Amino acid sequence: MPSLLRPAAFGTDPSGERLERIRRSPQYADGQFRNPVPTRTMLPGSARAVLREQFSRAGRARRAPAGEIPLLRPAVGESDPPPATGLRLTWTGHSSVLAEIDGHRVLFDPVWGERCSPFSFAGPRRLHPVPVPLAELPRADVVVISHDHYDHLDMPSIRALARTGTRFAVPLGVGSDLEHWGVAPERITELDWHESVAVGALTLTATPARHFCGRGLGRGMRTLWAAWVVSGPEHRIFHSGDTGYFSGFAETGERYGPFDATMIQIGAYSDFWPDIHMTPEEGVRTHTDLSGGTPAGALLPIHWGTFNLAPHPWEEPAERTVAAAREAGARVAVPRPGESFEPAGELPDDPWWRAVAAPAASAAASASAVGGDSGARAASEGTAPGAGKPRPDTPPSDASPRPGAPERTDAPPQPGGAPVGG
Repeated sequence: MPSLLRPAAFGTDPSGERLERIRRSPQYADGQFRNPVPTRTMLPGSARAVLREQFSRAGRARRAPAGEIPLLRPAVGESDPPPATGLRLTWTGHSSVLAEIDGHRVLFDPVWGERCSPFSFAGPRRLHPVPVPLAELPRADVVVISHDHYDHLDMPSIRALARTGTRFAVPLGVGSDLEHWGVAPERITELDWHESVAVGALTLTATPARHFCGRGLGRGMRTLWAAWVVSGPEHRIFHSGDTGYFSGFAETGERYGPFDATMIQIGAYSDFWPDIHMTPEEGVRTHTDLSGGTPAGALLPIHWGTFNLAPHPWEEPAERTVAAAREAGARVAVPRPGESFEPAGELPDDPWWRAVAAPAASAAASASAVGGDSGARAASEGTAPGAGKPRPDTPPSDASPRPGAPERTDAPPQPGGAPVGG
């Protein structure tokens, strides 16, 4: 079990104490939260190329599936048997995962909304329906939020879950959003990195990640972001949230691992924001770092397939993750949205995405639009854009406005690519 530093309890962080806790955080300085290492939300001088790719017709075609994404009914209903091994994961799309672990249910980053946006008519829209209505999921013992961006913290979903009476575990400062949306303060626990809270027989621990936050103009970096460790009497799991790669994952693994399963962000990467989202290869490396350099446990790739947030082809994160996992000797699960599996058993590994991906001709056209003849040739040979560097596009569309502040749908880059934290 992980060691507990400054353990928290539900109902001990009323809004009047929030600001003081934030100010005392080792991660907070000069009016904002800081990353564990120097981090840029976007490289300087990239705006023109970003806009050029954003309006590329061929690029847009490759960033969405050409066919209907297959869905499966989760094996989590009242009539379904509990997991035989004591641990079962159900990926419902993007970063939303229901974990059944040692007799408890933990719901990570639930996003059931149609768009990850403040608007119903604009912003990234779902590429597939939800595999199961939120009301049909069994009640979660705790809902865990990694950070406040729209594709991880969804207001309609939180409001619906609040009516179930579940608990919420969130990084420092995020509780203000939940309270604003009707979650009772006594149901919320806000944690700093390396703080823990008990939920039944489970211990939930917020751990360092390399990302950023912000739900409004001029109010970025005021809430914390985190990866999460959930430890039970028999099993341990890890959810990365959104993050760039850094050496701290090895430290997390040494301190809290090894893990029976990891849920790792492997999509929405770009050369224009290399510090805040991992590539698939970095995601696999993180999985091995968490187990002391060995490919222990099962890897569930997350943060791909559901929303169009980055320049890479829609299916590329899955293809590159499978290839990198094979090279590393890691066990990887690539379920359809809604598919349940037990990490200790047979993992879903059918490359289902290939049947609905855009044709190779579109890949060549898209690469040509960015890289000229050499790009088209690489695409036709199956080596672009994923085998090398991802192409430029819009920054991740996962930043969103704070309550009471002006809202927008694009991520707020730091002026001039200024570093964030470190």
